[in-house]
Amino acid sequence: MKIRTRKFIGTIGLLILVVVWSLLGMTIAQTPWLASSKLAQGIFYVVAGLGWVLPAMPLISWMSRPDAPSA
Repeated sequence: MKIRTRKFIGTIGLLILVVVWSLLGMTIAQTPWLASSKLAQGIFYVVAGLGWVLPAMPLISWMSRPDAPSA
């Protein structure tokens, strides 16, 4: 697969990841057990804000692989 195609697919994948991650984060942030504790809110927002990076890293490394040499 050419790098251009991988980058296109990866970009679509990253957009889907960010949208789904943010929707899940908003849903969880509205739960009563989280709204009652400031400490839990702080921990949640740090984890939710930085947590999308872990699933994105393999996708980005896959996108940036060089093309296989043509024979």
